Amino acid sequence: MNRTPVVLIHGAWLHALSWQSWIDRLAGRGFEVVAPGWPGEPPTVGEARSPSVTTPSLGLDGLTDHYASVARSFDTPPVIIGHSVGGLVAQHLLDAGLGRAAVAIAPAPIAGAPPALELTGRAVRSVPPDSPDDGTATVSLSVEEFRACFANAVPEEESSCLFRHYVIPSSGHLLSDLVREDVTCHPRRRVDTRNARRGPLLLISGQEDRMVPDSVTRSVYKLYGDSTATSDLKQFPDRAHSLTVDSGWRSVADHVLLWLALQGIHGTEP
Repeated sequence: MNRTPVVLIHGAWLHALSWQSWIDRLAGRGFEVVAPGWPGEPPTVGEARSPSVTTPSLGLDGLTDHYASVARSFDTPPVIIGHSVGGLVAQHLLDAGLGRAAVAIAPAPIAGAPPALELTGRAVRSVPPDSPDDGTATVSLSVEEFRACFANAVPEEESSCLFRHYVIPSSGHLLSDLVREDVTCHPRRRVDTRNARRGPLLLISGQEDRMVPDSVTRSVYKLYGDSTATSDLKQFPDRAHSLTVDSGWRSVADHVLLWLALQGIHGTEP
């Protein structure tokens, strides 16, 4: 029996270790799961937060190319599951034919969708005026900011715990790439939503999400309306942007497993 590969792509401000529960859950269903960090991401949260660590310049091109290489490393196209910025990358890779199927969870908006207001505001403020112009500026969230815009649907104690275990600074360059609009829109935000040859796509939103509001994800879903390829939307009530990592993660993961099974995709196949 062959194991179906799955690539997990985390979003801004979370470390790759935030996927560990998903790795265990999917692997327990027979999938071959990898959750590589972003280029240059230190192996631990503590190292990623250290002021002595120099973060390499990372934009949307570098991030997308990194995960394209991961997807190409398998003998068969993997299932690609991404959260936030990772959800945007997952859609781009599916459109490019590098994924068998994709799940975009609270995804940063593709071109043509309304902006994610909280994400936009942080990107605009991402690089202080006195920062060196070398592309290495990072944006950190305080525990209060994380609580307000990321984990607003869980108790404060849980939000603080999530912050300690998983939150790291993110690339200011990348955040700026995510909010360029009109003619300056970054090309990696452009997806052919009419592509009928791509694999199935599941979009997931949390209806209490302040970072990427449910309304934004619904707008993205509508953009795919002209494609005959499978496009589905699942909305989770009372869930915020932390829905992949907080105490309710299992309900999201299990819905993804059910959806994959409905597409005929299982962990082990002949």
